[in-house]
Parts: sequence; C-alpha cells; structure tokens
Amino acid sequence: MSRLIIFLVFLVSFAAVATGQITRPGFLYTRIRGRCTPQFWSSRREAWPRMVPQTSTLSKVFGSRVYERYRPDLTLLESTARNDEENAFAWLVKEGSAALLNSYARKEFPYSSWQVKTLLIQALVSQKAAALQAKKFYIANHACN
Repeated sequence: MSRLIIFLVFLVSFAAVATGQITRPGFLYTRIRGRCTPQFWSSRREAWPRMVPQTSTLSKVFGSRVYERYRPDLTLLESTARNDEENAFAWLVKEGSAALLNSYARKEFPYSSWQVKTLLIQALVSQKAAALQAKKFYIANHACN
C-alpha cells in the first residue's frame, strides 16, 4: 500500500513537471528574500556597487567613529553576513551596511549614501538609538525591491 502511494505521488509530480504546471522549486517551503536585504548582499548574487568593494572595512566607509563599537578589520561583506541581531550595535551595522549598498545600487532607495553614513554614526551613542535606527534601516531594506 505504501509503495502504491509513493508511486502515485511520483507519477503526479512527474506529470505536473512534464506539463509545465510547476513554476517554483519543488520544495514544500521556500524562503523568499528581497533584493535589498543583508542576506541578499552577503550571498553575492549581484555585483556590489563600485563605490564600496566587498573588502572595504567599516572604518574606511563610515569613518573612525566606528572603532568604538566594531573590530577595525570588519568588512562590509562580513557585516552583512552577521547573525547576532540580539545586540543592537550588531543589528545596526548589518542593516546599515545593506542600506549603504542599496543607496548606491537602487535609485528608488529612500536614503542617500550620506544619509546612511550620518544616521549610522549618530546611532552609535546608545543601545536604544542603535536599535531604533537599525529598525528604520530594516524597514527600508525590506520594502525595497
């Protein structure tokens, strides 16, 4: 009985593929990520803007004020790939780095590159300010296509 069920499932899925009815991958759950999220930029699916190479350090891009909160050798690529959002400053640099890349690569992005840099530096004063600005960058990054 179980072999018959497996065979029928295989037969139905094969028929759907043969007729072109399936347009998505054959997974039960697929994760959709926007073209402006930190995950998208860390995946390197699109060329990075020439203004900010992947190997650029945060201090070169955002200025010396970031030394107080982040490693001096932390790159933009590493900052977009971070998974420690429980820390407000880590979340800020992750979303802020993606926002900076979006400001260069997406004409419709609501922040200019200078605004992103200025807002990130201003948010370094406290955990509360960092979390608030990270949330704003998060919203902008996820609303962008």
